[in-house]
Amino acid sequence: MANLKEIRNRITSVSSTMQITSAMKMVSAAKLKKAQDAITAMRPYAEKLTELLQSLSATMDGEVGGSYTAQREINKVLIVAITSNRGLCGAFNSNVIKQTKSISESYAGKQVDVFAIGKKGNDILRKTNTVIDNRSEVFDNLTFENVSEIALILTEKFTSGEYDKIEIVYNEFKNAATQIVQTEQFLPLAPVKSDIPVTAGDYLFEPSKEEIVLTLIPKSLKTQLYKSIRDSFASEHGARMTAMHKATDNATELRDQLKLTYNKARQAAITNEILEIVGGAEALKG
Repeated sequence: MANLKEIRNRITSVSSTMQITSAMKMVSAAKLKKAQDAITAMRPYAEKLTELLQSLSATMDGEVGGSYTAQREINKVLIVAITSNRGLCGAFNSNVIKQTKSISESYAGKQVDVFAIGKKGNDILRKTNTVIDNRSEVFDNLTFENVSEIALILTEKFTSGEYDKIEIVYNEFKNAATQIVQTEQFLPLAPVKSDIPVTAGDYLFEPSKEEIVLTLIPKSLKTQLYKSIRDSFASEHGARMTAMHKATDNATELRDQLKLTYNKARQAAITNEILEIVGGAEALKG
C-alpha cells in the first residue's frame, strides 16, 4: 500500500484535474449555446434553398447545371475532412478520420486526396493520405465569406477536371451528447431522388429558369459547405462538454476512492502506533 504522502499527492493531483475539466465543461457549454443557435437558425434557409433548386431543376429538360453536374469516370476523388483544431472532445475527431480512411479504401486503385479543415484531421491524415491543403484557420473567424472562399476553391478543382468527385465528411449536430458522422457528395450535383413529384408551381421567372438555377447552384454549394462546418463546430463543443462532464465525474469518483484509501491507511498507521505503545508498556512492566 502506498504511504500517506503519496496518497495525499494523488488526491491533490486528481482534485486539480477535476477543477480543470469542470472549467472546460462550463466553457464548452457557453460556446455550445451560441454555436447551436447559429446552426439551428441556418438549417431552414439551407433546406429551403435546396428545395427551391430541386423544384426548379425538376421542371427543366436536359442538363441544367452544366459543369456542376458533369458525370465523369471517377479516377480522382477529393475528400473534405472537417475536424477540430483542439482535442479533448472524445471520439469527435477519430470518427471523422476513420470514416475518411474508410472512404479512401473504398476507392481502391483510384487517386484519393484529402482537403483538411481542422488541425487534428490534418495532423493524423497526412501520415496515411495525401493532404493537398489545410484550412484550419477558418475556425478562428467562422463566417460565410471565409467559407465561401474554400467552396470556390473546391468548385474550381471539380469544374477544371482536377477531381472527378468531391465528398464532405463531418459530424452532424443532434444534441450535446449525440453527433452523427455524415458523408455528403459535394460535386457533381447528385440528381434528386424522391417518390414525391416536385413541381415549380405557378410562377413567373425573370430572368429565365436556367439563369436562376445557374445562379443558385454556386450559392447552394457555399451554403452546403458552410452548414457542414457549422454543424461540425457545434458538434465539437457538444462532444467536448460531454467528454469533460464524464472526465469530471471520473475524477470525482477517483478522488473519493483515494480519500477512502487514505483514511484506511491513516487508521492502520494509528492502530500500529497504539499497538507499539502498548507493547512497549507491557515490556517495561515485565
